[in-house]
Amino acid sequence: MADGNGYLLFVWSPAGYSLRELQGDPPQVGEELEDGERQLIVNKIGASPLPGDTRRCVFSVGK
Repeated sequence: MADGNGYLLFVWSPAGYSLRELQGDPPQVGEELEDGERQLIVNKIGASPLPGDTRRCVFSVGK
C-alpha cells in the first residue's frame, strides 16, 4: 500500500494501458506532459485504481 506520496499516471498506448508511479504533486486537468517523445494531456484526475492506495490517479491521452 502506498503512503500517499506522489501520484499515479494512467497512460494509454497502442500496446495497452500502463500505470506508473511518479513523485511530486499531480498535474492539473488540461496540462501537458512528456512521455518520452509523446505528448500527453491530462484529461481526468481520480482515485487510484489500486486497493488501499490513497494517491490520486492522473488519466492522460496522447496529443
